[in-house]
Amino acid sequence: MTELALQCVLFDLDGTLVDSAPDLIGALNILLHEEGRAPADFDALRPMVSKGARAILRLGFADADDDRIEILLLRFLDIYAANIAVHSRLFAGMDEVLQRIENGKLRWGVVSNKVGWLAQGVLDALKLSQRCAVLVAGDTLAVRKPDPAPILHACQLAGVDPQRSVYVGDDVRDVQAGRSAGLRTIAVSWGYLNGENPHDWGADVVVDTALELQLALGLAEPVLPALNLR
Repeated sequence: MTELALQCVLFDLDGTLVDSAPDLIGALNILLHEEGRAPADFDALRPMVSKGARAILRLGFADADDDRIEILLLRFLDIYAANIAVHSRLFAGMDEVLQRIENGKLRWGVVSNKVGWLAQGVLDALKLSQRCAVLVAGDTLAVRKPDPAPILHACQLAGVDPQRSVYVGDDVRDVQAGRSAGLRTIAVSWGYLNGENPHDWGADVVVDTALELQLALGLAEPVLPALNLR
């Protein structure tokens, strides 16, 4: 592929940009307490967070049928919304990644399967909304990742070329969506992997730290060969 200057970096939200597991699991434990049940084990549940609210609820309420899960979902989302950024933070080093993107006059945005009002709530609470060029959430379109449409929509809204953009995520669906949309893809190993190996997903690069992400994006002086994105 012809070398093209990088224009935009798009991120998945939960498990890639933001460590939201403490507040999501905290909301589940409040709900479990309300229902007279024992709290969930944080370490056991954390790897499942990227699978969404229903998956979290099914682990906390293993005996509940689909109708019961839908009822519990409404209360769970209310609890989570009220506690959306008590403990949630950018992953270590990610604020510097964003600053380097901005300093390089590049754009960055978020493409998440999280419902829009909650995704916006996280960005607002962490004071990222004014810095973020675009947010495409799980209910922005009729389809979600791994369909490429949300990523292509984000590129269109941000006014950038998909072939000059990168998508960064912590789930195989992120890599599938990014590749199908024509972006370069980077998988991060610090996310909620649910026992999966990100090296198996077909991403252009797998990174273990925020510094490695900077290097892969060409935002820092490389000490190892970087992904040819700039």
